[in-house]
Amino acid sequence: MSSAIIKNGDWGLGISSVKINFTKMHGLGNDFILIDCITQKFKVKSEELKVLSKKLCRRRFGIGADQILLLYPSGSADFKMRIFNADGSEVEMCGNGIRCLAKYIWSRRLSGKALLNIETLAGIIRPAKKGKLVRVDMGEPVFEPKRIPVNLPPHPPLSKGGQGGVVDYPLKIEDREFKITCVSMGNPHAVIIVDKISNFPVTYYGPLIEKHKIFPKRTNVEFIEILNPSEIKMRVWERGAGETMACGTGASAAAAASNLKGLTGENVTVHLSGGDLLIEWAKDNHIYMTGAAETVFTGQIDIKL
Repeated sequence: MSSAIIKNGDWGLGISSVKINFTKMHGLGNDFILIDCITQKFKVKSEELKVLSKKLCRRRFGIGADQILLLYPSGSADFKMRIFNADGSEVEMCGNGIRCLAKYIWSRRLSGKALLNIETLAGIIRPAKKGKLVRVDMGEPVFEPKRIPVNLPPHPPLSKGGQGGVVDYPLKIEDREFKITCVSMGNPHAVIIVDKISNFPVTYYGPLIEKHKIFPKRTNVEFIEILNPSEIKMRVWERGAGETMACGTGASAAAAASNLKGLTGENVTVHLSGGDLLIEWAKDNHIYMTGAAETVFTGQIDIKL
């Protein structure tokens, strides 16, 4: 693990100069700038965080990342996590991000608990140690359209979960029609099965689907290829971040959607560009995600806010 000091000029936020300690981390190549707001004083308003995220995440002009993660104390859990995308938007949850946050907490000895309760905009999420990996209770998948949200009527109750859902809805995007299955894992997802994922134009169709009018809060888009009942390949277009090498909530949504359609079992290995995630849809109806989290380097950035 290395360290660095980065100096920068006026970032246009209208307040004084500040030095920020950060840790660069990644989960299967989905990379983050983690800012610890517990061990250092860092009080910045939400609007300023949106600007800061855009600046820090720029790969050629900032540190470079898909998202920034902010670690705070919590009044209702062990810790609190806030997440801002590279485009400045704040999002509810990030599966790879919460694994990195948990790994940071344990490595800095901020908690001795093997199971953590982390407050997020998606509710309390529970990462746990599993050897060198992190296993996260992602909660129950949600299929009810208004809770995802997606502006479509629900089908009759699904075989699993007992709620109406959107399964194989035909969505016309320019020259193609996609069959989308919609899931929330605390954030919205549209899962699409394709024949061959390796050369699929994710960067073309991803943003068109993300911003389609049926998704009032935009959506993450998972393009998946079914390999067999226990393995799928996935590429993901993340809302506000573009194509990333991995997405934990997306892998969970993809596993739930493929199982719901009878294409996979309850335990699935999801092969992503950055590595593999193990997804289990357990008998308690919760989805559990297991994967790696790595520290790349630590540093300090001196910015004029």
